[in-house]
Amino acid sequence: MSRTVRVGLGDRAYDVVVGGDLLDQAGVHLAPFLKQGRTAIVSDETVWALHGERLTKALAAAGISSQAIVVPAGEPSKSWEVLAEVSDRLLALELDRGDLIVAFGGGVVGDLAGFAAAIYKRGIDFVQIPTTLLAQVDSSVGGKTAIDTPRGKNLIGAFHQPRLVLADLDLLATLPDREMRAGYAEVIKYGLLGDFAFFEWLEANAAAVLARDPNALAYAVARSVEMKAEIVAEDEKEAGRRALLNLGHTFGHALEAETGYGEALLHGEAVAAGSAIAFRFSAAQGLCASQDAQRAEAAIAAAGLPTRLDQVGSGAFDARKLVRHMAQDKKAEGGKLTFILARALGDAFVAKNVDGQAVRDFLVADGALP
Repeated sequence: MSRTVRVGLGDRAYDVVVGGDLLDQAGVHLAPFLKQGRTAIVSDETVWALHGERLTKALAAAGISSQAIVVPAGEPSKSWEVLAEVSDRLLALELDRGDLIVAFGGGVVGDLAGFAAAIYKRGIDFVQIPTTLLAQVDSSVGGKTAIDTPRGKNLIGAFHQPRLVLADLDLLATLPDREMRAGYAEVIKYGLLGDFAFFEWLEANAAAVLARDPNALAYAVARSVEMKAEIVAEDEKEAGRRALLNLGHTFGHALEAETGYGEALLHGEAVAAGSAIAFRFSAAQGLCASQDAQRAEAAIAAAGLPTRLDQVGSGAFDARKLVRHMAQDKKAEGGKLTFILARALGDAFVAKNVDGQAVRDFLVADGALP
């Protein structure tokens, strides 16, 4: 049984459908958004090999023709080169504004395909069919699309909302356990930033969610989507409250940059470590109780996720380099650092003009090299 969450953005509002057996019904869900019955599916090699035939058949059953654009799996596909290749393929297919792009994969595919949709002929509709837990609860909802550059992650992109999101929980059955844990980092983030009751529920039910228990998984995904939908509807362009969704990301993106945006550190793992660090930094600054920081760290660690620098990559990080990466963060303003910090579990806030030296000193005390 599926559950629908509405992202309320006026005439650009859309539904996020959460449930099982959605892929085989994809044609029925997509048909209302198509004028000519044509789609281009952007996917990666791993997802396409596992599920591509099912999606193609589901669309064909509804009279929808489709062409696949398959890119290599992994973060390197969020690049200028792959974006250019995808854009050229779309032009070769002669899609027009009455057609539709389908992003079928995890966060990398969603970001890449969404950005291609945003710039193709000055904007074409697209639908998200996320295949990872991280994408289902976070990146597929809210319209953030982007590619990476050597200077940082997600620095070139656009806000471009999908017309529909189909979060088929059955697709998570083929997700590797490590990817499942990485996605869970974004789930627990919602409890940490704004819903203490959800955080407590996750403390008690983390094992069930990670084991893909249908009821636990459905609740965790739906509650996460509800929270993101509410925040996005209030602050679409991240002018205020939406920035809270970046809890753990400023620290995490710096760690990703230092480890090369590869398999050594998945995005969700970086967010997990970053969230724990953000709570410890909050406690060190006297903003929240040390017990809350310890409890947040314990809950993250219980899911098998990293919480400390020595658990990430080689564990040897230069505090100066990390702070330098943070200065390139999209939330930084006028050279001043912006972080999402915490007053308590379930009570995060945007902290601007954070002193870089204080961050560097804390990181050294927390295990980084001076």
